[in-house]
Amino acid sequence: MRIWQHFHKVPLRVLRISKRRNIIRIKRSMIKVKIALAQEKLETRAMLSIYKRYTKRDASPEEMRIANQQFVDILKGLGIGIFAILPFAPITIPLMIKIGRWVGVEILPSAFVDDKKTPKL
Repeated sequence: MRIWQHFHKVPLRVLRISKRRNIIRIKRSMIKVKIALAQEKLETRAMLSIYKRYTKRDASPEEMRIANQQFVDILKGLGIGIFAILPFAPITIPLMIKIGRWVGVEILPSAFVDDKKTPKL
C-alpha cells in the first residue's frame, strides 16, 4: 500500500514542480517586457525633448540622429501592434520576426532586441 501511495504521489509532485517552473518563467518574461517598455518610455521622452529643442534650433545633429532612431523604433512598435489584432497573432508575429531576422531586417524595437540574438553579418 505504501509503495502505491508513493507512485501515486510522484506524478502529482512532478506536475506541481512543472507548474511552479512555468509560473516563474512567465514572471521572468513579464519582467523583461516591463523593463523594455520602461526603457522605450524613457527614450521616447528624450526624443520628444530633442524635437522640442530642434524647433528652437538648439539640438545638435548627433541628438537629432538619436531622436530619429527612436522615432523609427516607435514606428516598428506600431507596425507590430497592427499585427497583434489579427487572428493567429501568437503564430504570425514570431514567424514574422524569424523571417525578418533571416532576411536581415529587424522588426522589433531596439529595447526588445537582445544583443545575443541579433544576426552578425
